[in-house]
Amino acid sequence: MAHVKLHIPGPIEVSEKTFKAFCSPMIGHRGQGFKDLYAKIQPQLQQLLYTKQLVYISTSSAWGVMEGAIRNLVSKKVLNCMCGAFSDKWFDVAKRCGKDAEALQVAWGSPIRAEAVDKKLATGQFDALTVIHNETSTGVMSPIAEIAALKKKYPDVMFIVDTVSSMTAVKLEFDALSIDVMIAGTQKAFALPPGTAIFTCSKAALAKAATMKDRGYYFDFVEFQKNAEQSMTPSTPSIGHVYALASKLEDIFAEGLEARYARHRKTNQMTRDWAAKHGFTLFPDKGFESLTLTCVNNGAKPGGRAAVDVPKLQKLVKDQGFLIDGGYGKIKGTTFRVSNMGDETEATMSQLFAAMDKAMAQL
Repeated sequence: MAHVKLHIPGPIEVSEKTFKAFCSPMIGHRGQGFKDLYAKIQPQLQQLLYTKQLVYISTSSAWGVMEGAIRNLVSKKVLNCMCGAFSDKWFDVAKRCGKDAEALQVAWGSPIRAEAVDKKLATGQFDALTVIHNETSTGVMSPIAEIAALKKKYPDVMFIVDTVSSMTAVKLEFDALSIDVMIAGTQKAFALPPGTAIFTCSKAALAKAATMKDRGYYFDFVEFQKNAEQSMTPSTPSIGHVYALASKLEDIFAEGLEARYARHRKTNQMTRDWAAKHGFTLFPDKGFESLTLTCVNNGAKPGGRAAVDVPKLQKLVKDQGFLIDGGYGKIKGTTFRVSNMGDETEATMSQLFAAMDKAMAQL
């Protein structure tokens, strides 16, 4: 079968170089070879996340570590900041973990703002909060620096931040933000195969985790720290992913972090320009649009063109070798999403837009 190039919000395209690294011969995960591999990439991961803390590798989806964060850090009550399908899911996960949880819900398409968070935290009820930086279902990027600034006011509240679809594409300075946990999955902007999560924790988070008697084992943050100090993981990792990550880090630093961020801004703007050219508006509130994917409004807001047949648009684009997303959750069909994250360039995005132009002409 011919390969269909992925422009969905994840998994995304994986380069031939990365796949070759992923298929490196196996080594023992407790041997010196693996320790050397992890030790080699640790400084690069720290530079990537702008942190002096150790960066951990978990063989799981990001949701594994997200659930782990709830189990490790919530002893009183957690505030779940909800603005779309994935941030909404945090509330469900917290409840399933047996935690007392409260929803801070805003309309889909709107961001989480610090003022609303501040009002909730001022009650003194909460010892943790969860927030998604880049809500993939709606294409909304909440102002994380504005929210994180509240940490100074509430130092005992654990700030758990999901950066699943923004890490590596947008500058996220973990130490400067003073947040407690930052998590991502490799199948998004890292442009690796799915199955591994990257995360880091503050010293305060590790101290809090050490007091939690029911934090489990597989996602025990204390175990991750102990093992990372020895350049190891608590349990058997996906070694192929670590090889692929090492290869991808080579690419990232060869390009340069600032150049990588600028490339994502450029390719994202190209997607917005394509939408505007065809008379579409964007689903997110103006000024809070994602930089790694674009959620295009399909006739559901004033000022936009008439709705198109999204499944037909998808098929016409797919017939030309590209896959775009038809919307997610309750806005499926009334939106569609186009990813520019990972390795995409102006040239590769132009190829996609040519196919989308042709599809639009056939609708």
